[in-house]
Amino acid sequence: MKALGRHILVELYECSPEILTDVIMIEKAMVTAAENAGATVINSTFHHFSPFGVSGVVVIQESHLAIHTWPEYGYAAVDLFTCGEPVDPWIAYEYLKKELNANHGSSMEIRRGQLNLLKDSGFHTTETESPSGKPDPHYSRNIWFTDRDEYVALSLRHTGDTLFRKQSPFQKVEIYDTYGYGKMLANDGMVMTTEKDEYVYHEMIAHVPMLTHPRPERALVIGGGDGGTVRELLRHPGLEEVIMVEIDEVVVEASRKHLPSLSTAFDNPRLKLIIDDGIEYVRQAAENSFDVVIVDSTDPVGPAEGLFTEEFYRNVHCILRDNGILVAQSESPRFNVHVFKEIHQTFRKIFGNSHVHNYLVYIPTYPTGMWSFAYAAKGAIHPVNSLNTEKANRFSEQEDLKYYSGEIHKAAFVIPAFVRKLISP
Repeated sequence: MKALGRHILVELYECSPEILTDVIMIEKAMVTAAENAGATVINSTFHHFSPFGVSGVVVIQESHLAIHTWPEYGYAAVDLFTCGEPVDPWIAYEYLKKELNANHGSSMEIRRGQLNLLKDSGFHTTETESPSGKPDPHYSRNIWFTDRDEYVALSLRHTGDTLFRKQSPFQKVEIYDTYGYGKMLANDGMVMTTEKDEYVYHEMIAHVPMLTHPRPERALVIGGGDGGTVRELLRHPGLEEVIMVEIDEVVVEASRKHLPSLSTAFDNPRLKLIIDDGIEYVRQAAENSFDVVIVDSTDPVGPAEGLFTEEFYRNVHCILRDNGILVAQSESPRFNVHVFKEIHQTFRKIFGNSHVHNYLVYIPTYPTGMWSFAYAAKGAIHPVNSLNTEKANRFSEQEDLKYYSGEIHKAAFVIPAFVRKLISP
């Protein structure tokens, strides 16, 4: 029976989970399947979802190929819809079954638009043709990385190539080249930093404590494997030594290779880089040994989970000198309210209510855009009253900073009423 199109509904079982969560491999497989079937590819649009799974469609001149994957079940649902000869969707089916490492599959073909049931309306249009006389569609790729939570998601379009991917003992570390934000570091499918907006986070986590402490000589960074925080700290000539303890060497490797604007300080002679567990390092460090401690951690999951405990921060309090300052990233007050409140409550238990403060920054690629830092002083230092605004502004101008200034420093501690209520004693 003659029809306008052939539609094959495909289910592939026991596929490779690693392939099913790899948006780049899936996109290439779908495009190649279309080309092998004799189709003309016009556009491909694919999304990777956190923590895993891929959805995508290849638009062809003869219709489309679509896929959605469930890596946790080793399952992929595929639609192959083609119109006209000589495109053969069964060639695409066999290719995808092989490329996804499917153990077996099932399929059903439906004839779409049966000609004996249709009547020609007489409507026709003139098709734009290339000089060769054949249609000349332009092929474009739309490959998306999506950092998705249960309620919110951020999608960034990238080139479709993985610059770096490695599974460490702790997490999957990836770097993509995005169109809107430059190179992006992702750990376990979550955006960690991007070239275009990283300076907001790193300038504010480093210079706020450094420019309120009267004479910081020794600093400790827990985490910060991308290198941005130590880069900012080492702008201060008075610092004699910075120790950075990062648990995952692969993050440092990825940053060295693909994020040179962040990792410039890794070879600075004043930096001592230690690949180890920051929690254990703090537990064993000498009392009263640091002026500034910065906890530049990921979200409280995986290797960073222990960095959000009362025991850890009591140990940090011990290693701070009398005028020591602790700053830690404390999540978003809109996105991760529980952790945000818990960090400030923990700090108050240890440092006292009057010695703990919150400040906010705005980072487009972080959930909700609003991000926070918790500031705690072991002595009488106040994050605003102890600031020499003129000195801070001179420093910002000399170092050609992009976000931090004396005025921004003070303004960051003016927090909205809803945030103040969340952390009120």
